[in-house]
Amino acid sequence: MWPFKKGKQPTPPPPSSEFSTPWRSLDWKEDKQKLLTAVNKFKPRNPEVDTLRILLHGPQGAGKSSFFNSVYNVLKGRITTRALAHATETDGSFTLMSKTYNMKKDCPNSYFPFNFTDIAGMHEASTGIQMDDIVKLLNGHINSGYTFNPVKSITEDDPKYNKNPTLKDRIHCLVAVLPANTVSIMNEDKMDDNKKDDKKIDNNIFKQMREVRVKARDLGIPQVIILTKIDESCPLVKDDLTKVYTSKKIKKKMEECSVNLGVPVNCIYPVKNYHEERTTDDIMDILILDALKNIIYFADDNVEDQVDSEFVTPFTLLGGNTSMASFLKRLFTSCSNTTACSGPTVV
Repeated sequence: MWPFKKGKQPTPPPPSSEFSTPWRSLDWKEDKQKLLTAVNKFKPRNPEVDTLRILLHGPQGAGKSSFFNSVYNVLKGRITTRALAHATETDGSFTLMSKTYNMKKDCPNSYFPFNFTDIAGMHEASTGIQMDDIVKLLNGHINSGYTFNPVKSITEDDPKYNKNPTLKDRIHCLVAVLPANTVSIMNEDKMDDNKKDDKKIDNNIFKQMREVRVKARDLGIPQVIILTKIDESCPLVKDDLTKVYTSKKIKKKMEECSVNLGVPVNCIYPVKNYHEERTTDDIMDILILDALKNIIYFADDNVEDQVDSEFVTPFTLLGGNTSMASFLKRLFTSCSNTTACSGPTVV
């Protein structure tokens, strides 16, 4: 009898690139209008800060200016080019100065209660923005229009220097913009170059970004990461943008961002910026609006925290307790917004 010969074992299928269910849910049919309504109706809770300030930072070519344009596209319902974005990567950042963009509504002389400050993309240490300038910007000392000098920090006699910033001048939310197709684990240098499917952000840039994050953390400023170019990083998402939260690769990229910069995954938002499109797209809009809504909510929470801190600290130093200080703060705020506490009317 001939010995039994086993046939060739079938090659197991490759692991799936997709989760069976989305790990973060969005309703691609209903959420655009809900999110637009939430953003359009939003008003800061503190009347002293009528416009929340959001700072965009990150490496050159990450898509900071494109993200702002994309937000504006969604709010206007058409393609716009408020912030000039470079079409290709270059050796230098296309954004040369600090510029703040107010978000105009359709009604005359009406603006959204938040704006974006766009600054030069991060380079190598020798050509990047001075860290001291970033700290001063976070604290409200640098006005829109200042051109950063990589050699020296801004001085108090500069016409763009604000010597006495108030709460409304400070940055209320720090947004790091990172391209998904360049995000990688920090120790990837040991990998074979042939196995790398993505470009890599220079470690020195990550170091700069972590330093900015620490400075913002010490100031109590909330931080968000916008993960751009997700379609260039994941073929699954390139074919169908609604698969962004079932894509294993995109989730891995978000987790790598969290590890590299210390920002929780629930504060990281993947988006596709407008680039070659001539009309707006509902799926792109939903991802952008979801990020925007949370950014302005985080910024508003920060303002409330800063006001509570400024009110509570002096009161407690005088012997009051924190709960009483918070109660009095709410009482005074309520009185300032109503006529019932304005005192008797003289006839």
